[in-house]
Amino acid sequence: MSGDAWLFSYSTLQHEDVQIATFGRRLEGRTDALPGYATALFEIKDAAVVATSGKTHHLMARPSANPADEVTGKAFRLTAAELAAADTYEVSAYKRIEVRLKSGLAAFVYVGA
Repeated sequence: MSGDAWLFSYSTLQHEDVQIATFGRRLEGRTDALPGYATALFEIKDAAVVATSGKTHHLMARPSANPADEVTGKAFRLTAAELAAADTYEVSAYKRIEVRLKSGLAAFVYVGA
């Protein structure tokens, strides 16, 4: 499908209920990792996101000074419309960047802004 993109998720977008609420379907993903990053908990203040995820704190990936660090998660193939829906779901404390995953796959990921 033209316009498809890979999105790497290490947090709530891996949850089936969040996927259905955000994309209208359950996503099939492949396990992968984001090298050179580490995660920490971040407080979510957007009531709609908390209602969708059921969590007041989400993980946020940030570049790590330790080259051995990596964040595990799943890569999902999304349509352009689904990627736009993911942009709407993520709060402004995150930014979407393009990265190269451990597998070599080019994908988008949301990291600390």
